[in-house]
Amino acid sequence: MKSIELLTQEAIELLKNLIETPSFSSEEDQTALLIENWFNQNNIPFQRENNNVWAFNKNFDTSKPTLLLNSHHDTVRPNQAYTNDPFKAFVEDGKLFGLGSNDAGGCLVSLLATFVYFYEIENPSHNVVLVASAEEESSGKNGLNSVLKHLPTLDCAIVGEPTLMQLAVAEKGLLVLDVKIKGTASHAAHQNDDNAIYKTMQVVDWFKNYTFEKISDVLGPVKMTVTQINAGKQHNVVPSECDLVVDVRVNDCYSNKEVLELIQSQVSAEITPRSLHLNSSSIPISHGLVQAGIALGRTTYGSPTLSDQSVLSCQSLKLGPGESLRSHSANEFIYVHEIEEGIQLYIKILNDFLKK
Repeated sequence: MKSIELLTQEAIELLKNLIETPSFSSEEDQTALLIENWFNQNNIPFQRENNNVWAFNKNFDTSKPTLLLNSHHDTVRPNQAYTNDPFKAFVEDGKLFGLGSNDAGGCLVSLLATFVYFYEIENPSHNVVLVASAEEESSGKNGLNSVLKHLPTLDCAIVGEPTLMQLAVAEKGLLVLDVKIKGTASHAAHQNDDNAIYKTMQVVDWFKNYTFEKISDVLGPVKMTVTQINAGKQHNVVPSECDLVVDVRVNDCYSNKEVLELIQSQVSAEITPRSLHLNSSSIPISHGLVQAGIALGRTTYGSPTLSDQSVLSCQSLKLGPGESLRSHSANEFIYVHEIEEGIQLYIKILNDFLKK
């Protein structure tokens, strides 16, 4: 077995290579090759479909439950505020800079190192499968969701996202709504009591002020935000319709379908969800993974951001090195010591969990 120190060195070098290899969502074929090479260098058999790469622990036992370790290797596109080359990996003042370093390259290489550490473990309480997934940033059809059919039933999961190695025991779901308010078109000079824009003001006010009854202890209330509005083409024409986009962050007290049905019952408009599958997720505080983290001094919280947890039906914990606030920011970075500590904490948590 390789030492933790050697695995950590190799993981950091892999991250540098990943940073310097563009991997926008659905364009991750070259970073998938780097991950394949990692498995080959560690003599671990793997499988690949599209740009997803996965592997099972050596002593896989179909009679045992399965733990998923997952993080993604796709990135968003760099924003215009970058002053560094986003595809140049370099370390300065203890920070490893580069696009995808924090979200979620540091998490991915830390989990890869952890998987290698436990690959040959004998008689673990759970099987372990590692999935390096694609298309997380775009919630694409060829991401983690497309791999699940190839995996055994999953009992629980650790999803690697930057949490400062604190325990995100719940995550809000996402519901994006296209809302169309219809009225009567007319000349602006004439009286019109069916003005789509005026009717839209009432709808916007509803989304702004409505309060869902169930409030989560971990995630708080459901949050609705109108993020786009569009209507009209000429100054002297009242349009026949007005369009809104509403971003809804759903807590673990509701399914996306329940929230949609409630909104449709309250709002006089055509409401079309872009999808319903990005539901909230959670794991009990009493779960062994959470308890192992708490025993190491980790704190628990609810995460407002979306991850690949949303496509999993099993209990899942979001946990990883790096800080969420750095994600998608200009001159993205992760501290090298965060990766070093992240690997150590992952290993300690799984030592506790897999050896019971």
